[in-house]
Amino acid sequence: MDDPGDAVAGDRTFTHLDEAGHARMVDVGDKEPTRRRAVARARIEMSPETALALAGGTVPKGDVLAVARVAGIQAAKRTSELVPLCHPLMLSSVVVDLEVGESHVVVVATVETVERTGVEMEALTACTVAALTVYDMCKALDRSMVITDVALWEKDGGRSGAWRRGT
Repeated sequence: MDDPGDAVAGDRTFTHLDEAGHARMVDVGDKEPTRRRAVARARIEMSPETALALAGGTVPKGDVLAVARVAGIQAAKRTSELVPLCHPLMLSSVVVDLEVGESHVVVVATVETVERTGVEMEALTACTVAALTVYDMCKALDRSMVITDVALWEKDGGRSGAWRRGT
């Protein structure tokens, strides 16, 4: 029988289940390390007044964007502690960008490594925790904020190659 850890894009094998249906961590020990990259995005909808305070740096709790950036980087580094079946990875780069719009913030996390498995979960975790940090630091101004559209946008490397949302 083929190793379920050898699933490729389009294969419907559940790689995190053994033959009895029990959860397991996929064995990637025989794979060669390759350069891998993933980009994820999230959006935080908010009132125009909150976005204006963020853009102007007048949120009472301090520099929200700087704290959210660091929170996202820290989250990427600790993904395997938060998501039970993720492998701990040595990340070579984590970049978290936040762009303030008229009534929203877009968070983009880009994570890179040279490893045996991808960094999609690290990118998703980074942008989600950065978005949660924006919410936490701005909630006194706007409890109606909504975090939306958390999604993987790109991934490169590994056996399945490149993937882009919408292509």
